[in-house]
Amino acid sequence: MIAVADTSPINYLVLIDKAELLARLYTSVILPGAVLKELRSPRTPALVRRWISRRASWLQVRLLQNELDPTLAYLGAGERETIALAHELNANEVLLDEAAARREAQRRNLRFIGTLGLLRRASQLGWIDLAACLRSLGQTTFRARPDLIASLLAEDAALK
Repeated sequence: MIAVADTSPINYLVLIDKAELLARLYTSVILPGAVLKELRSPRTPALVRRWISRRASWLQVRLLQNELDPTLAYLGAGERETIALAHELNANEVLLDEAAARREAQRRNLRFIGTLGLLRRASQLGWIDLAACLRSLGQTTFRARPDLIASLLAEDAALK
């Protein structure tokens, strides 16, 4: 299973020490060039910059083969290239957190999942303690509606 990832899910999974979940969930995770650039940016947390500098074998970087669709211009560079590359590669999933990018992926019939969805899936597989991961995520700059977090925790508790 192949996923194309935007910056945000990679960033937050690294920050909560759960990036290895991607290797368990996907055969390979592919980053477009713009996402690699964002992950290397001085504004990116040092922990994430160190992690990307010693990139795991399951994490690949690919450049777009086609020109970017100008209708994606309203998105950030990482989101634009992530959606375009996912379309080019016919990826199984696109890893996106930004609402506008998720709406665009949906319009293009791309299957997408965000950081919370990845953690939810890993919890359902019995790989992580969702409550602990959400607490760790809450210590970062990640933001989600409190009712969404409560819903995930309630669902997780009901499955145990």
